[in-house]
Amino acid sequence: MEHLELLLLALLTATAALAVVARVVQVPYPILLTLGGLIFGLLPGLPRVELDPELVLLIFLPPLLYSAAFFANLRELRANARAIGLLAIGLVIATTVAVAAVAHAVIGLDWKVAFVLGAIVSPTDAVAPATILRRLGVPRRVVTVVEGENLTNDWTALVTYKFAVAAAVTGSFSIVEAGPEFVLTGVGGVAIGVAVGWVVAAVRRRLEDPLTEITISLLTAYAAYLPAEELGVSGVLAAVTTGVWLGWQASELTTHTTRLQLTAIWELLQFLLNAVLFMLVGLQMGVVLEGIDGRSAGELAGYGALISAVVILVRIAWVYISTYLPRRLSSRRLRGRDPLAPSTHTTLVAWSGMRGAVSLAAALAIPLETDAGTAFPERELVIFLAFCVILATLVGQGLAMPALIGALKVEDDGLDRDEELNARLEIAFAALDRIDELEDEEWVHLETVERTRNLFDYRRRRFSSRIGAARSEDGDDDFDYEGRADTYRQFMAHVLGAQRERLRTLRDEGQVPTRCAAGWSTTWTSKRRA
Repeated sequence: MEHLELLLLALLTATAALAVVARVVQVPYPILLTLGGLIFGLLPGLPRVELDPELVLLIFLPPLLYSAAFFANLRELRANARAIGLLAIGLVIATTVAVAAVAHAVIGLDWKVAFVLGAIVSPTDAVAPATILRRLGVPRRVVTVVEGENLTNDWTALVTYKFAVAAAVTGSFSIVEAGPEFVLTGVGGVAIGVAVGWVVAAVRRRLEDPLTEITISLLTAYAAYLPAEELGVSGVLAAVTTGVWLGWQASELTTHTTRLQLTAIWELLQFLLNAVLFMLVGLQMGVVLEGIDGRSAGELAGYGALISAVVILVRIAWVYISTYLPRRLSSRRLRGRDPLAPSTHTTLVAWSGMRGAVSLAAALAIPLETDAGTAFPERELVIFLAFCVILATLVGQGLAMPALIGALKVEDDGLDRDEELNARLEIAFAALDRIDELEDEEWVHLETVERTRNLFDYRRRRFSSRIGAARSEDGDDDFDYEGRADTYRQFMAHVLGAQRERLRTLRDEGQVPTRCAAGWSTTWTSKRRA
């Protein structure tokens, strides 16, 4: 390809620019990347990019799923397992069937190809919906249900996709074989994920080298995904299970410095993978449109709008039916164990079906040819329709989400804030108890005991005042602890700034090497954040 270097530079520059614009206008970056990729793909004169379908899922999917699962809340996921399961399994199947039926009846796609399209657009994005909801400050249970669905519905969708593609490629399909295989792929994927997570955790507990730990962390997603796929089970569930397993034990496996580095690296990798995927799909749109024969632009736009409407409406109907109908048919005991959420929360979940990277990767992974050596039927049309669904759900629903939240008057329930305050108070008490135990030890200096006790006693009083858990023993209930904390942070920023400035001067004068100056500055910053 000519001028490949300039093309890569333009893509990287556009990605960075769109990320900056997204932050300025306070719009989630996947939305602008989707629009940017589309614009790039339709610009005249740009080279046509074609990706190897076999590499798309392998490169992009494992790290995206693993990173999202690593930071998930396992306790909350288990508490909402029923709602998540209905969305991750039932809704995916319902969406696949509904899209396939409409695509066959209206667009004229063969049933096998129609089911491929349905499976592609059935899973929600692994990152975007939960990120948008969390940024907008909605109640935690809504975020948990949507995030849990995003992590697990890829298994259902991709197994269905696998069967549909196999049927389209080979020309045969057996529902008798598909049912048991569907269950076995899930169970096998979870088993491999647990096994890989256990091995990786055992290895990382014995390591104290940040670079080695980071390298292992980056390879873990593939270490779970690849063996599972080779054994014919769900690589998606293997990667997700490993991510949840290691995320739950993260505090025991690494130091706080390594965790800070890992978080930054995974956030960067997640962003780059999403950015590259959306941009590459945009660059392929020219090839895709050229490959669609015999259909006008208006006809294609109408088909895209139709499939998008089916995806959105099926989700809305499913969420409301699965929320209210089971409770009417269930026992009082079940209703007590799983109380009904407010209708506003149900509406938010129903509107949070944004599609993204997984659908893109699955669309691009459609084989180019069938076993008979002929071109995969309507491949370009399927990719185009999948992109239309992503555009309508991610951009359309994503941009409408703030207005919907405002209209519903939904506010943050404050659970995250309250739990954090309680945790900080509890660990302050634990520190004070330990100080009392160590006070009489011969190796402990009295000055150290008093200085440390004063520090944690202040923290105890500060967090007690914030949550109303206890009244100050000194009668200063109205003391402005937060104002004093802000003043302290501002004061320390000046002090640390003076240290960094002096260190920079020493570096410029040649009294300390550049590498040491950068390392010391990073260490101080990390300690301050911790």
